[in-house]
Amino acid sequence: MKRAGYFAELTKPRITSFILMSSAIGFLCGAHLAPAWSWAALLHMLFGTGLIASGTAALNQWYENEGDALMRRTRARPIPSGRLTAGEALWFGVALSAAGFAELCLEVNLLTGLLGLFTLASYLFVYTPLKRVSPISTTIGAIPGAMPPLIGYAAASGRLNFEAGILYAILFLWQFPHFYAIAWMYREDYARAGIRMLPVVEPDGDSTGRRIVWFSLALVPMSLAPKFFAMAGNVYMYGALALGAIVLVAGFRAASEHSTLRARQVLLASVVYLPLLYGLLVIDGTRY
Repeated sequence: MKRAGYFAELTKPRITSFILMSSAIGFLCGAHLAPAWSWAALLHMLFGTGLIASGTAALNQWYENEGDALMRRTRARPIPSGRLTAGEALWFGVALSAAGFAELCLEVNLLTGLLGLFTLASYLFVYTPLKRVSPISTTIGAIPGAMPPLIGYAAASGRLNFEAGILYAILFLWQFPHFYAIAWMYREDYARAGIRMLPVVEPDGDSTGRRIVWFSLALVPMSLAPKFFAMAGNVYMYGALALGAIVLVAGFRAASEHSTLRARQVLLASVVYLPLLYGLLVIDGTRY
């Protein structure tokens, strides 16, 4: 039973739950384009996405296990702590990813499967190695990071359109204040592992703070797009404005005071923001 728990840790359940939440929102928004949809289709999408997301998390930890051993926040993970071997994590990740790809292709549709495969490949083979090369990795990583709504939308409708693009753009922009805050909080850890996050390369914090503010500002009008493209109503719009203001205020504070406390406030604001915004879209959405 303990070993099963170790393997479960490799799947990063909290991150996977966020991925599934975003995929489910995409599915619900795309369902109006389908002649008929079923709970079975939604469950197949969630199951396949969960498998491929879990496999990607395991493979990422296999790839980065040496760096993880150098960082305080990650050295207790199953591989650096010695509870699992790198080989076990590799095969576990491959098996989950292959099963997820097959599930999406066979039980949902080919487009959904290919989107899942693109997410895995770009995350593992582009973003992950780039982390040791340049801070631009954060931008590159946001590309696969914003894919879950597209996966859900394609699963429901079999296509992608501007509505899917709006959901993608919201999640794409949301990632920057979220991950820049994490990068600032753990900049010493990242430096120890040779990961070139922005606060490591430019340690005064000015550039990190500016980017938190820029992307928080950009997130506000993008979050309003569902209202102006008839995807949601006024309740959603006012709620999105309030949530955006919370993230923006936290961002301005972090930009003016480069401290772990302020970065943590940005992180907490971003963590609260996304599920509440999605909740408003469900409550006041017009597409389902």
